[in-house]
Amino acid sequence: MVGGSVPVFDEIILSTALMNQVISFHDVSGILVCQAGCVLEELNHYVQERGFIMPLDLGAKGSCHIGGNVATNAGGLRFLRYGSLRGTVLGLEVVLADGTVLDCLTSLRKDNTGYDLKQLFIGSEGTLGVITAVSISCPPRPKAVNVAFLGCPGFAEVLQAFSTCKGTLGEILSAFEFMDAECMQLVGQHLHLARPVRESPFYILVETSGSSAEHDAEKLDGFLEQALGSGLVTDGTVGTDQSKAQSLWALRERITEALSHDGYVFKYDVSLPVERFYDLVSDLRARLGPRAKHVVGYGHLGDGNLHLNVTAEAFSTALLGALEPYVYTWTAAQRGSVSAEHGLGLRKKDVLGYSKPPTAVQLMWQLKALLDPRGLLNPYKTLPAHA
Repeated sequence: MVGGSVPVFDEIILSTALMNQVISFHDVSGILVCQAGCVLEELNHYVQERGFIMPLDLGAKGSCHIGGNVATNAGGLRFLRYGSLRGTVLGLEVVLADGTVLDCLTSLRKDNTGYDLKQLFIGSEGTLGVITAVSISCPPRPKAVNVAFLGCPGFAEVLQAFSTCKGTLGEILSAFEFMDAECMQLVGQHLHLARPVRESPFYILVETSGSSAEHDAEKLDGFLEQALGSGLVTDGTVGTDQSKAQSLWALRERITEALSHDGYVFKYDVSLPVERFYDLVSDLRARLGPRAKHVVGYGHLGDGNLHLNVTAEAFSTALLGALEPYVYTWTAAQRGSVSAEHGLGLRKKDVLGYSKPPTAVQLMWQLKALLDPRGLLNPYKTLPAHA
């Protein structure tokens, strides 16, 4: 997405794929300790057999490593319910640039002894140290999961549905995803996935996860009745069995794949206040006009993360010039983040200043110089030039 793991000039690639052992798992606390090369999906299977789930779920779960997930502070589909890795990772083992092994692999939920050093490495994209082991808190596996796919007549109704959803579903709300009509058009056109509800300007996917199927179904029915009765939702379908739920999730998860079939894709991953969430998409459609094939918006509305994608027949320098820095200045004007969940890597390192003040960037450089004075670890990434 941002070239965070792509070699640029003379780097040697370090793989942790053989470091794939579970070190320990506690059946009462749900705390997993494992090596960094464990594949996320395999870890999820491991803890599911013991009545738990990983707090992280990504489209790339079949191949991504937990160490890389932590190094990039990956967000994903369960963020709304379980929060970021900054909250669920309890400890790390990290090898520093000089070969020192930093063992902070605690399994304690509460440890208020000085600086929380693990936070330096979560989201540092491998620039401060190499994560070799992770201690992570896993939530109990929900006994009941429901997925509702709904059509909304406007973005104002999407926001009102989100507020209603939070108030009605409360603790069982685990995901609230949104996509616009053009997303659904592309998913149908390129992937031949059928739309399960009447055509609408916007769509939302709501997932609940809880411990009682009857209780959860009653709460979800209450939300749907209220949303349909007040006009927030015009049509919908609910999946309670795993097969139907997966087919509804596919409509959201495979948008990226559909976009890749539409031509060259300019991708942006930003955080915005939810009340301005879709305005950027509308503004760009007006700004770009026929120069773009499609301008689409979708993402994790529950945590303010917009995936903005623009497709064209081929890469165009002129189109890129119309997009950047416009997208970044627009986001900065809303005090948003230019990278919500995919990091900075190579492509976004020089736009860090749109989201962080100079004093913060300077302190980041000082930390880099302290921990990696020779610039050995993931060079040319994350931080802008000193100037």
